[in-house]
Amino acid sequence: MNGPPATVDDRRDRFCIVGAGSSGLAAAKAFAEARIPFDCLEREDDVGGNWYYGSPAGGVYASTHTISSKRLLEYLDFPMPREYPPYPHHRQVWEYLRSYARHFGLYERIEFGRSIARIERTPSDANSANPERQRREFGEWTVKLVDGALRSYRGVVVANGHNWDPRLPNYPGTFTGETIHSRHYKTPDIFTGKRVLVVGAGNSGCDIAVEAAQHAERAVLSTRRGYHFLPKFWRGAPIDRINENLMRKRIPLFVRRWLGVRVEQVAFGEPGRYGLRAPDHRLFESHPIINQQLFYWLAHGRIAPKPDVAELCGGEVRFTDGTREPIDLIVYATGYKISFPFLDTVLLNWHDDRPRLFLNVFHPAADDLFVIGLLQPDSGQFGLVDLQSRLVARFVAACDAGKPAGTSFRELKAAHFAEDLRNGMRYVDSPRHLLEVEHFSYRKRLQKLLAGF
Repeated sequence: MNGPPATVDDRRDRFCIVGAGSSGLAAAKAFAEARIPFDCLEREDDVGGNWYYGSPAGGVYASTHTISSKRLLEYLDFPMPREYPPYPHHRQVWEYLRSYARHFGLYERIEFGRSIARIERTPSDANSANPERQRREFGEWTVKLVDGALRSYRGVVVANGHNWDPRLPNYPGTFTGETIHSRHYKTPDIFTGKRVLVVGAGNSGCDIAVEAAQHAERAVLSTRRGYHFLPKFWRGAPIDRINENLMRKRIPLFVRRWLGVRVEQVAFGEPGRYGLRAPDHRLFESHPIINQQLFYWLAHGRIAPKPDVAELCGGEVRFTDGTREPIDLIVYATGYKISFPFLDTVLLNWHDDRPRLFLNVFHPAADDLFVIGLLQPDSGQFGLVDLQSRLVARFVAACDAGKPAGTSFRELKAAHFAEDLRNGMRYVDSPRHLLEVEHFSYRKRLQKLLAGF
């Protein structure tokens, strides 16, 4: 026998912001400054999301430092402390996010320990059954929490991140040893006395291979293709700051690419000298690996480079070059699926394995659903999600006030939701580039749109 229907807590005067990581904090701050009522719901007991080491949401490992230098990572109006190193440790980043939340009075605006089970358009919305006719004006959303509580909101801002659902390869055969995804790797003691295979040569994969080289009995790194590598510093300056300065001076891409390859060759030499394959793409057509230690351990024979996995053979792994390795532990550093399990993909205008949104933020038809942080930039992200959040808040405020800027932006997002955000850059056809944006032109686009409100 079914019980009485659950009471719905009516909060249709406000938005629901999902998550209090780096994106959710930026959204909450922008809405607070625009005086747009909201609730920010966070599953964990503190802010930080992916940077909250040790929490279920935390995806960093004990030795993680940033890949982007601090001045290209930080929020626009809240600089990282001067005493921070150029590439901060994850605990420093987490404390920075906590300081940001304290400084802007966000802690008292966040409900911790609130896990969301489902978000749906309220059934009474006459257009909810037909996604092609979703209302342009602000509608109603039902948010169901894991504890069974129901709330209704005027709109939703999804800001819980996309680097959390591991993407695992499907190799033929069976492996009898241990396997983990890089998201669940924390400390190198799991390598002690083991023969370790790291699959994937992204920045995390190379970092983990370096740690395995120092703790495992044997460390093997498997890659599908050749990659470009750049040092974190060049002549004492963070490498990304050098590239940023070149872009500000409007140095053409082919010149920046030529300079980058010269730096790569001077710093490391030819990859074949270390057993790595030559890159199958031009520099910047995939994220270059920012790692200076990998070549040190390759040159000392502590990391064995291998091509892609061909087959899992019980306690061994066979590679596409025909060689085999006895392996005890596989670490899959193979990236993440884009996944929002609490929200139907139809509502996100999902096509080609990802939401199709204007600027990766704005639904082309619905004015009450936004996604913050759904991007993979070739630089730091906090400043970009800061701009995204401000633009969302300005749009909502303009619509509420009935300003012409709201109407014109509505028309813009409906017409240009499929525009290219890569600024002519051709990226390698890979799942890791589904959300890729060329950060410099993307930032300028956001700033120009903000100026129109």
